[in-house]
Amino acid sequence: MHEERAEQVVEVPSLAEFFRTAVREAITRQQIQIDDHTEHYVVGVLTLFSRSEALYEQGPEGQRLKPLALMLADAAAAASGPERLHLTQRLGDVSLFTAGFFARGFARRLVDVDYHIAMGGRAYGSLADMLRGTARGRALSGVFRELAAKFQRLVDALNDIADSAHVHTDQDVMRLYETWLRTGSPRARELLLRLGVQPVAAGTRSDH
Repeated sequence: MHEERAEQVVEVPSLAEFFRTAVREAITRQQIQIDDHTEHYVVGVLTLFSRSEALYEQGPEGQRLKPLALMLADAAAAASGPERLHLTQRLGDVSLFTAGFFARGFARRLVDVDYHIAMGGRAYGSLADMLRGTARGRALSGVFRELAAKFQRLVDALNDIADSAHVHTDQDVMRLYETWLRTGSPRARELLLRLGVQPVAAGTRSDH
């Protein structure tokens, strides 16, 4: 009976509903407290970027993910306030999504997850500041402020979703250790402990 249930495909009304359930379960597991509006925003980002045409940009060589540094430069050079807001918001959203779901792929790149966390957190913090004195800001500045303050923890939650069906290899364990050293991620530490690895910061001596 148990085996039959395990093989069943769980149907959900929509992709947004799937992500809403996944995010809620992940933040509960990671013991993260966020406002309902912030949770709704994160679900919206995941739903949007589940379509590759929304995440990637079309260029001469086909679809690609624009480097965050170029996205930051575009936002700084924006010709108008609304355009700057849009580009800064996209920088935050892309940073959150890629750090949450593509973290394992950073092992083969020059930039690491902590870079995406720093860029995304700053982008959302800038958005909160820019929107604070506007009519739109009354609804969104608090959301962006919380996203900035809890960016690392939300990345942990998205990592939790991405890793839910993943079996950790020795290379994954090494990457988890590097992530913990770089970011202090509580989730990375918890996973290391589950895998039988005691995280010890560089330079820390053991008496045993």
